[in-house]
Amino acid sequence: MRVVTAVFIFAAGVFTMKVVAAQHVEPAPVVTGTVTRMDTPDISGGRQKFEAGARTAWHRHDKGELLFAESGRMRSGRRSEPVKEFAPGGSEYTAPNVEHWHGATPSEPLVQVNLEFGGKATWLSKTTDLEYNRQ
Repeated sequence: MRVVTAVFIFAAGVFTMKVVAAQHVEPAPVVTGTVTRMDTPDISGGRQKFEAGARTAWHRHDKGELLFAESGRMRSGRRSEPVKEFAPGGSEYTAPNVEHWHGATPSEPLVQVNLEFGGKATWLSKTTDLEYNRQ
């Protein structure tokens, strides 16, 4: 396809017209290989803002959960494991039925994106300050 653009130039009251042909540019490929889209009603997601020090209670998802730190630092814990911290862009997958909590670090807020793979969440006890600060 060839596009022609007319440019009008007014100089000292004289009308001239210059015709410029635009170059055709091929679009960049989006994917390589075979990709099958798998739309599903089982996946849900959300975005939450945690103020500094805010965190969830202990809970588990019967089909797992994926967390992503969009901005700020994310902190998470699992039973009998040290607390982990993730910089912006960091992510963590929690397998089905693993008890865990997540939230912001003590010093800065967090915007977190979560994906759940269907099923339900079971909420448990409050995450204590001792558990939140466990190294």
